[in-house]
Amino acid sequence: QVQLVESGGGLVQAGGSLRLSCAASGLTFGLYALGWFRQTPGKEREIVAAISSSGVNTYYPDSVKGRFTISRDNAKRTVYVQMNMLKPEDTAVYYCAGMLTTSSSAVYRTDDEYANWGQGTQVTVSS
Repeated sequence: QVQLVESGGGLVQAGGSLRLSCAASGLTFGLYALGWFRQTPGKEREIVAAISSSGVNTYYPDSVKGRFTISRDNAKRTVYVQMNMLKPEDTAVYYCAGMLTTSSSAVYRTDDEYANWGQGTQVTVSS
């Protein structure tokens, strides 16, 4: 059974940093492309970062580009997102997601491409 468990959320002041972690189990981690998404009440879930199964390719939307960095440690079966220069509008529940892929280089940008999801972790940025 595939499990993704996020951690690292919390309350931070605007301009601060957080690093979210997502530990995976029950899967061959190196065959999974991974992504981080966020959602606030009444809004659709949006991607904030994605990484290919090889870790070579990444994707960021303009809203977080230059502030967020996704990385993965296949030995630890963990994916991270380092979030710097946080803004109040970054407040959301953050989810990690994974999808089994035969491509080592593809990154996936939409939530309907991902089959496996964590339970989410709350990030709150105060002004």
